[in-house]
Amino acid sequence: MRRLRSEPGSALLLVAVTLVALVWANSPWSHAYEELWHLPLSVRLGEAGIDMSLHHWVNDGLMVIFFFVVGLEVRQELAVGSLRDRRRALLPVVAGILGVALPAAIYLAIAGREAAAGWGVVVGTDTAFLLGALALVGPRMSNQLRVFLLTLTVVDDFLAVSIIGVFYTNDLNVMALGVAVVALVVLWLLGRSRQWRSSPYVAVVVVLWLATLESGIHPSIAGMVAGLLVPAYATHRARVEDARTLFRDYWQSPEADVARSVSRGLARSISVNERLHVSLRGPSSLVVVPIFALANAGVDLRGDTLSTAMTSSVTWGVVAGLVLGKLVGISLGTWLAIRMGLGRMPEGVGPGSIMGGAALSGIGFTVSLLVIGLAFTDPTLVDSATVGVLIAMAGAWLLGWLIFRVARDRFGEVSADLPVTLTPPVHPELDHIYGPVDAECTVVEYYDYECPFCSTTTGMGRDLVDHFGDRVRFVARHLPVTDRHPHALRAAWVAEAAARQDMFWQMHQALFAHQHELGEETYRRLADDIGLDLEQFEEDLADESLAERVQLHAQSAFESGARGTPTFFLNGSRHIGPHDARTIIEHLERQLRDTEQAPARRRS
Repeated sequence: MRRLRSEPGSALLLVAVTLVALVWANSPWSHAYEELWHLPLSVRLGEAGIDMSLHHWVNDGLMVIFFFVVGLEVRQELAVGSLRDRRRALLPVVAGILGVALPAAIYLAIAGREAAAGWGVVVGTDTAFLLGALALVGPRMSNQLRVFLLTLTVVDDFLAVSIIGVFYTNDLNVMALGVAVVALVVLWLLGRSRQWRSSPYVAVVVVLWLATLESGIHPSIAGMVAGLLVPAYATHRARVEDARTLFRDYWQSPEADVARSVSRGLARSISVNERLHVSLRGPSSLVVVPIFALANAGVDLRGDTLSTAMTSSVTWGVVAGLVLGKLVGISLGTWLAIRMGLGRMPEGVGPGSIMGGAALSGIGFTVSLLVIGLAFTDPTLVDSATVGVLIAMAGAWLLGWLIFRVARDRFGEVSADLPVTLTPPVHPELDHIYGPVDAECTVVEYYDYECPFCSTTTGMGRDLVDHFGDRVRFVARHLPVTDRHPHALRAAWVAEAAARQDMFWQMHQALFAHQHELGEETYRRLADDIGLDLEQFEEDLADESLAERVQLHAQSAFESGARGTPTFFLNGSRHIGPHDARTIIEHLERQLRDTEQAPARRRS
C-alpha cells in the first residue's frame, strides 16, 4: 500500500487500470462494461433526488473531489508554497499559460474544421501521471524540477477547470446558480472567521456541489473554487506548544474528555486546508482517479474504430496538441520569461530537464477524458479523441524519457535538484561538535536562532547521544535567515563569542530559550548567567572574524543545498522529510544496518 501511495506507484496504478478498461471494453464481456456505466443510480429524499447514470456519478460527482483537492493545493501554494513568492512564481505561470494556449492553437489548426469544440481536450495536464512519470524516467534527484512542474500544473489545472466551467456549460438554472453563489460566500466567511473545524467546510461544499449540478455549470469548477476558499497558513509555534501542553495533560490524566481536547488541539495547530488535503489526497489518487480512468478509458477498438481513429484529424489534433504543443509551449514560455527578466531557472535545473518535464506535461488523461465527454456527443468523435489521448500519453512519456536521457548523456544534467552533499565536510576547526569527534554517525543541523522550529530541535543532540552513545556526533552550523529574522545574525555572533570561552553549547541553549527577547541587553544578561568573562565577551563580540566564521557556515549551507531552517544532514547527505528525533534515529539506524550488512552482501 505504501508503494501505491508513492508518485510512481499511483502512476503505474493508473496505467494498470487504463489497460484493464481497454481489455474489458474489447473482450467478449464488453457489453457488461457498457451496461455497468449506464446503470442508473438515484439518491432520493422524499420528492427531491438526483437521478444519474453511474458514469455521470463518476464524472460529475467523484471527480469533484479530485478538483477540490486541486483547489486545496492551489490555495496552499498561494499561501505558504511556491506561489507565495510572486517573483518566483512568474516563470511557471508564463510557461503554464503558453502551455495551454499553444496546444489549443495546434489542435484547432489540425482538427478545427471537423470538431472545433474539442480544443479543450488538449489544455490540461494530469498532475498524478506527470509526477509519477517524472519519478520513473526523470533524473534521480529532481525535487526542484518537481516543484517547478507542480507550480506549472497548478496554473494549468486552474485554467483548464476555468475553461470547462466557461466553455462547456449547459443551459443555466439561475436559481440553482444563486444557491451556489451563496454557498461560496459562506465558504469565504468560514475562512475569514478562522473556523478551524473541517466539518462546516465539507457540509457547505456538498451544498455547493448539489447547486452547481442543478445550475448547468460543470461541477468541476465548483470543486476547484471551493478548494481555493479553504484557508491555508503556516503552522504557528504557539499552536504547537498549546498542543504539547494538552498532550502532557493527557499523559498525566488519560481520560476520554482530555483525549478529545488533545485531538482538537492538534487539529487547531494545522490549517483546515492542510488537514483536508492530507485526508483526501490518498482517496483522490488511489480511488477517485482510477475509477474515473476505468469508466472513461474503455474504447472498443474492434471493427473499424481504430482505423477510423487513425485517419481522423481529431485523433492527430489531440496527439499533436498534447505532445508537441505542451513541449514547445512550456519550453518557449520558460525561455521567454527568462529573457524578459520575469524569473530565473530553478536552482539546480538545466534547460534539458525543463524540456523533459515539458514533454511529460503532454500526459493529459484525466482532464482530457473529462472534456471529451463534455465536448462531443458523436460516439465516433469520442472514440477518436480518446484514442488520441492514449497515444499522446505514451508519446509524451517516451519523448520525456528520451529528452532526459539526452540531457544526462550530452549535457551532464544528472540531477534537477539542489545539492544534497554536505560541503565542506565536518571539521573540528570549523564546527561545533557535540559528542565524540570520531563517531560513526554524524548529524549536522543548519539553524537560525529566531527560527521557531529550530528551537524545538535544540535538545536533539542530547537525544541522539542518549540513544547511540559514542556512535554519534551532533554538529551545529549557522544559517541566519536575515530577511525574516532581524536578530538571527547578531545572535550567531554572540554564540561564536561564547565559543571563544568554550561555552558555545551553553549559549546555544540559552539563545533558543530566550529567542523572543533577543537583543543586546539579553545577550549580556545571558553571558553573565552562563558564567562568561564579560570583558572578554565584549572584546570577542567586536572581533570581525566572528562574522567571517558565521559567513563560512552560511556559504556551506548554500553549497550543500540548505535553503531554510532547520535543515539536517545525516552522514553527509541532506535529509528530506520529518526532522523529529525519532525519525532521525530511525534513518541513522537504517544506515548503520546497511553499512554492517554491506560486507556480507559483497562476499555473497
